[in-house]
Amino acid sequence: MNVTFQPPPSRLNAGEPGPPTLLREVALDWFERNDGPPIIAFRFDSPQGLAREVDWHHHARAQLICVERGLLTTRTSHGTWSLAPGSAGWMPPLEAHTVSLDGPMRGWGMALAAPLCADLPADPCVLGLSRLAQAVAERICEWSLEYDGSEDRRHIIQVMLDEIRNAPRQRMHLPMPRDRRLLKIASQLLAEPSDERSLADWAHWAGLSPRSLTRHFRDETTLSFAQWRQQARLAEALRRLSEGHSVADIAHALGFSSASAFVTVFRRHFGLPPGRYLARVGNGLESTLDPARGLASPAASG
Repeated sequence: MNVTFQPPPSRLNAGEPGPPTLLREVALDWFERNDGPPIIAFRFDSPQGLAREVDWHHHARAQLICVERGLLTTRTSHGTWSLAPGSAGWMPPLEAHTVSLDGPMRGWGMALAAPLCADLPADPCVLGLSRLAQAVAERICEWSLEYDGSEDRRHIIQVMLDEIRNAPRQRMHLPMPRDRRLLKIASQLLAEPSDERSLADWAHWAGLSPRSLTRHFRDETTLSFAQWRQQARLAEALRRLSEGHSVADIAHALGFSSASAFVTVFRRHFGLPPGRYLARVGNGLESTLDPARGLASPAASG
């Protein structure tokens, strides 16, 4: 995993940050231990994405990952989440998940000891962190690994926990069906989001009647088949936008009739056209966006 990582200072280097270290070799070791500092925070900067998805795994600690540049996608048993710039992903302790990074990535992360998480979100989710939370996270990133348990640090940790607990959830979730036939359809649509087969064609392909596909898809994902397919396309659109693809190329690749049709759908979902959306969240202004919008919001129904 070619991600450079700036660890917090330690007594070994007299309080000065050390040289960049591979994230896999240092941070992942911290994720598997609940002893030591209650919260370990770090910054990361990767010049490129991952060639392949990191397979299913879990950690003893909870994770909070905030993306400042790039796009991180994670899958869990609950569905798929996409973290665009300005988004923060929450992963509870011991939650099995995968990770994929598309393009250069920069941001910060935290590993929180499991005992801290009793009243924090029980399920994976995408959070809209306040500017206070961002500032507190930056402070914790400066801490040494030798946690001193001072009253000041305990107070800062409590503020961070309060901010996580009260952060609004952003609707960047693409729920996955459980039925194997519906999952077969969903997986194919994720692999080929531009596939234009009709609902009847998909039902025949999976061995279902159109009526059964319609009913069960909504029951298992809370979205209609058409809504889910459009959400999948928008998730892929976010990934391609983060890699620098043009709106016209994305519209063509994802099966939209025109670039303007794609922009219209994107604006309906996220409240802004693609360019302004990425610029806004990339500049840390995500709090000005409507937290009710997103990949699975009512506004995204189309």
